[in-house]
Amino acid sequence: MQAVTEDRLALFAEMEAKYEAQDADYFVSLLNHPDYVVRTRATCILVDFGGKDKVSHIAKVLKDDANELVRHEAAFSLGQMCYLSCVAPLQDATIHDSSMFVRHEAAIALGVIGSQDARATLVQALDDPDTPVVESAIVALSNIEFMEKLGKNEKFAKLTGG
Repeated sequence: MQAVTEDRLALFAEMEAKYEAQDADYFVSLLNHPDYVVRTRATCILVDFGGKDKVSHIAKVLKDDANELVRHEAAFSLGQMCYLSCVAPLQDATIHDSSMFVRHEAAIALGVIGSQDARATLVQALDDPDTPVVESAIVALSNIEFMEKLGKNEKFAKLTGG
């Protein structure tokens, strides 16, 4: 464990320098790193860089990463990005991901984005066998309705979505 921690810390120091240099390609390459902690951090950093060009990379993590924590972070991150191009991968995860943890976060992220396109998926998620997913779908649907009918402050609406 000590060697893993030391290796990870050395890599984090390198990552910090690459972050300061705004080297997005470097962080894209880390999405395939064997250490799930590194993949999680790389996902967050790519989102921090911003830009629609990052959506496909984060969506691939959401779809394909073996670790549910990494996929959960990808779902959260897509919600924070708030691009309409994030909706389809989040819809797929809300319905099909094997992890309740990921389905819950994908549903919440759909509510944060607030797109009407997500409504049918969230209604379908009301039948999920896991209560946290159902409750997340209710929160997300409530936020979409709020944003459609009452919301004037977009930032407030996104905060109440998840």
